[in-house]
Amino acid sequence: MTHLRKAMLEELQRRNLSQITTRIYLRAVEEFAQYFKTAPDRLGLEHVRQYQAHLFTDRKLEAVSVAQQLSALRFFFLKTLKRSWMAQEMPAPKQPIRLPEVLSREEVGQLIRSADSRLHRVCILTLYATGVRREELVQLKISDVDSQRMLIRVRQGKGKKDRDVVLSPRLLAELRDYWRTANPKPKTYLFPRKGAHPDSDVPMEAKSVWNAVHEAAQRAGLEKRVHPHTLRHYAGFRTIPGEESVCG
Repeated sequence: MTHLRKAMLEELQRRNLSQITTRIYLRAVEEFAQYFKTAPDRLGLEHVRQYQAHLFTDRKLEAVSVAQQLSALRFFFLKTLKRSWMAQEMPAPKQPIRLPEVLSREEVGQLIRSADSRLHRVCILTLYATGVRREELVQLKISDVDSQRMLIRVRQGKGKKDRDVVLSPRLLAELRDYWRTANPKPKTYLFPRKGAHPDSDVPMEAKSVWNAVHEAAQRAGLEKRVHPHTLRHYAGFRTIPGEESVCG
C-alpha cells in the first residue's frame, strides 16, 4: 500500500465512512492516476477537468457515476492532500431526471436465462429476489444466509446499517445448488472473485456484477437500459420466473 493510499484510507476511516464508499473512493483515485500515468498528488484541478471530460466522452459514464468520481477526487484533494478545491471551477454534472426502467416478468426471465455462467445467473437472481445493491451483493458471506429464518443479513449497507432481506425458497435452492457445484467452493464470501488464487479469500468485484447484468441484457436483446440498480425497482413481493412468490 502506497503512502498516499494509506493516508486517504485513514481519512476515510476517521470519518467512519462505509466500506462501500471507501472502496469506491480509493478506486476512483487509482483510476484517475492511471489515466495520467502519474502519482495523483502531482496532478491538479486542470487534470480533474480533463478527466471529467474523459469520463463522459470516452468511458460514456452517466452523470451520476461522474459525480461519484468527482466526489472521490474532491475528498482526496481536500482531506488527504489538504489542498483547495474551487467548486466554481468544477461544475457538477447535470443529472437528467428519468423514470426508472422496470422490467416485465418475461424480461426478467430473459435476463436470467441470458447470463453467461452459473455464477452470474445466481448473482442476477439474488439481485432481483432481494433488492440488494451490487456493492452489498459482493460482500455477502455464506454465514449471512439464514435458512432457518429464511433471511439474508446485509451487513453495513448504505448508511453503514445492517438489515435483513427475505430469502425465498427458490433462491435458497439456487444458492445451495450453486455452492454444491462451485469449484473451488466459496469459503467466506458467497461470491468470491473469479480467477483469484484458490487460497485467497476475496469477494467478487462490484464492477463484475455490473458487467454481468449489462451483458446478459444485451444477449437477451432487451432495449431498456438495464443495470443492477434496475432490479431494485420492484415494490412488494418479487416473483421469480418459475415460482409463485419469492416470499413463499
